[in-house]
Amino acid sequence: MDQSARYSDLSLKEEDLIKGGKHILVAYKMKPKSGHGYLEAAAHFAAESSTGTNVEVSTTDDFTKGVDALVYYIDEANEDMRIAYPLDLFDRNVTDGRMMIVSFLTLAIGNNQGMGDIEHGKMIDFYVPERAIQLFDGPAKDISDMWRILGRPIKDGGYIAGTIIKPKLGLRPEPFAHAAYQFWLGGDFIKNDEPQGNQTFCPMKKVIPLVADAMKRAQDETGQAKLFSANITADDHYEMCARADYILETFGADADKVAFLVDGYVGGPGMVTTARRQYPNQYLHYHRAGHGAVTSPSAKRGYTAFVLAKMSRLQGASGIHVGTMGYGKMEGENDDKNIAYMIERDEAQGPVYYQKWYGMKPTTPIISGGMNALRLPGFFENLGHGNVINTAGGGSYGHIDSPAAGAISLRQSYECWKSGADPIEFAKEHKEFARAFESFPKDADKLYPGWREKLGVHK
Repeated sequence: MDQSARYSDLSLKEEDLIKGGKHILVAYKMKPKSGHGYLEAAAHFAAESSTGTNVEVSTTDDFTKGVDALVYYIDEANEDMRIAYPLDLFDRNVTDGRMMIVSFLTLAIGNNQGMGDIEHGKMIDFYVPERAIQLFDGPAKDISDMWRILGRPIKDGGYIAGTIIKPKLGLRPEPFAHAAYQFWLGGDFIKNDEPQGNQTFCPMKKVIPLVADAMKRAQDETGQAKLFSANITADDHYEMCARADYILETFGADADKVAFLVDGYVGGPGMVTTARRQYPNQYLHYHRAGHGAVTSPSAKRGYTAFVLAKMSRLQGASGIHVGTMGYGKMEGENDDKNIAYMIERDEAQGPVYYQKWYGMKPTTPIISGGMNALRLPGFFENLGHGNVINTAGGGSYGHIDSPAAGAISLRQSYECWKSGADPIEFAKEHKEFARAFESFPKDADKLYPGWREKLGVHK
């Protein structure tokens, strides 16, 4: 059934919809299956995403038609389809009237993903009007809170050198805590790897007290504050809160230095929002494990990594992993920096829409996946700043001297880039950074040809 007369209006202008402020706009890459017209398929897509189905139903009234999602723009040659969703369509909390990401996803990426007349349909951007921005939680804490704890300026406080405890699984409590202590002697921030939690060989109630003690000892020895991101991911929010409460109680006077890591993609928006609302005094660390199932450029359905990051800011993530923009081991490209810009700035241009955040706190880009001191200068140059958290696992524990030396090499890499120095010349005066060349020789050969002769390394 052709529903284009009801669920499309190509006379609508995007600028008028944005000025009106009463719609969430969503842009997709959509291709119909062979034999289906583009506008007809697009209208069916909008119907399934809002008030309709594939047949006329007797219960539809005039009010219902007033909250239809409408296709307002199509470009068949570029598979470009855009839909306007009235704000009234979206489910609102009974308790406080606020909006929720689950409702947005249920409509904008729900039944339409399985429709028989659609070859593929992938969300690439969305626009949120000011009123909807006001109705999402947004972050309670941001990177300025971490800079404050670290004794830095709360504006442009710079690079936070972090790591992930490696190996990601297989350490018993004592070796785990010792690994944390070794890194903290040189670095700022440690996070659990996403599978780490309460394994039988490393129970949370044994390892967390040891990690808290390692933090105290490292702080005493260095005279510097340290940060820990503890994984509280669980299927059940009571379990998640039990983990969180235990961690805060155990860290005690250092509880403000604890972030909570949640696996927000596999756990879902409910987990992120529970952590955001139950623990607004903690930095909320969104790990996106599993997201590649839908966000990978090779996936033709679902949504992009850009969309995931933008949603995370609405939900209240203080920081989210954004990949390495082509500089590490993870899938990505240099122009992924627009993901970072969208979540960290008060206004930014997305792939389709220009988004204003109206003062909502920023979400920190967390850089993770195959990074080390040699790769960081190029990364910072591409991004244009170093106000990020970087969790370098192999880049720290793979350093030839020690995890602490690995951490120091990361800090020195940032100092090198910020000062505009030549990395080879900088290495001559900074031992830990210099030893990173020997620690990661394949990267050194690729990025800095001739480094052995210039640094006097003969191996």
